[in-house]
Order: sequence, then structure tokens, then C-alpha cells
Amino acid sequence: MFSSTGGDTGAGTREGIVIPAARGKPGADTDNHTFLVCRTVRSGQRFKYPGNVVVMGDVHPGGEIVASGHVIVMGTLRGVVHAGAEGDEKAVVMAFRLQPTQLRIAGYITRAPDDEGQNGTGEPEIARVQDEAVVIEKYQPGGEKRWLSRSMIQEEEEQNG
Repeated sequence: MFSSTGGDTGAGTREGIVIPAARGKPGADTDNHTFLVCRTVRSGQRFKYPGNVVVMGDVHPGGEIVASGHVIVMGTLRGVVHAGAEGDEKAVVMAFRLQPTQLRIAGYITRAPDDEGQNGTGEPEIARVQDEAVVIEKYQPGGEKRWLSRSMIQEEEEQNG
């Protein structure tokens, strides 16, 4: 796992941060690679990573997260997010408060409704692709088995014993 807590992260700059692919075999699966951002992503900051991205803070309007895998925000997501950037329609976006200016999963693009107030549900939400549309719903721990394919569940059970 990589982290943004080092001094070379571009904190306070307006430049994007592109994290190189994890070392390993060429074409190695990026599902196991995660980049941890240990701060709020402010306007003008951009994080791009060939794997999953976890933000331990908020993503402000004007901030952007791009990942080939999943994106999890342990705070409020008000910026732009693109999960499954390399075409992975199984990627998800999860946040404590999901209010993005733009949300993309693979080739699907959506944004928060105009009439959505600041109140929200107060519960974590998850966005995923279902029936060729982006669906946003309340996150329920253990509920991921509802949208994972049977082969993915069996593979996970075999790996975990």
C-alpha cells in the first residue's frame, strides 16, 4: 500500500499527483494495490492511481480522484471521482457523504441531483453500475454479495478458506 503522507505528495500545490504503478510483473493485477491519501483533497489537487484509492478525509469541489479500481472516501465527496478508469464496470465509489460534482464509473457518468440538499441521509453510500446505469444506495456492510457475481463470491471464499 502506498501513502500520501510523504513530503513529495504535492500538498499545497495545484499540480496533479500521478502515482506510478506498483512494482511487480508487467501487467500485474492492480486489484491488490491501494493508494492511501491521508488528508483532505482540496480544489485543484488531482490524484491518479492504477489501483484502488482510499481518502482519509474529504474531497472538496475542484478536487479529483481517478483510479482504475475502487474509490473510498472516509469523509464527504464533493469533487470529481472516476473509479474503474480503465473500463472496470465492477468498480465502486463509496463515501460517508456522496455529493460529487461528477461521478464516473468506467464509461458511465453522472452527477448529484440539482435538488439534493445538504441534509442527505447521514449514512455511507455506495455507487456502482447496475443494468447499464449508475446506482447510488445506502451502504450496508456485507451487502456487497448482492451485486457480486456468483463466480466472484466463490473465488473469494476459496481464497479465504
